[in-house]
Amino acid sequence: MYRSLDESKPIYEQIKEQMEDIIINDSIPKGDRVPSTNEIANFYKINPATAAKGINQLVDEGILYKKRGVGMFVTEDAKGILFQKRKNAFIKNFVIPLKTEAKKLNIDSQELLELLTKEGKTIED
Repeated sequence: MYRSLDESKPIYEQIKEQMEDIIINDSIPKGDRVPSTNEIANFYKINPATAAKGINQLVDEGILYKKRGVGMFVTEDAKGILFQKRKNAFIKNFVIPLKTEAKKLNIDSQELLELLTKEGKTIED
């Protein structure tokens, strides 16, 4: 369920992203309890406050909700929120730079679509 942590970014961000991935791939479906910050901290041998920082951001974003004395649970809208968030990031990080570079190379929309379609077939094969 968990991936190892690395030095690429802050630990709390990696914890948050891993929880997002677990929710997106339905390893923990809506309404189910997620591991506690102490469970996460024990697993990774990190400070519980570090784990809590990532988890609390998910609460702030409406991905998780707290049941006092019981734990954290996946909200009904979690998957939709995460898909929209990741779709927006995909557009910002990949689509816009792709279109910008295509424009510099005088590649119009039709040619870009053809290139994407052609490459998509190559990748799928």
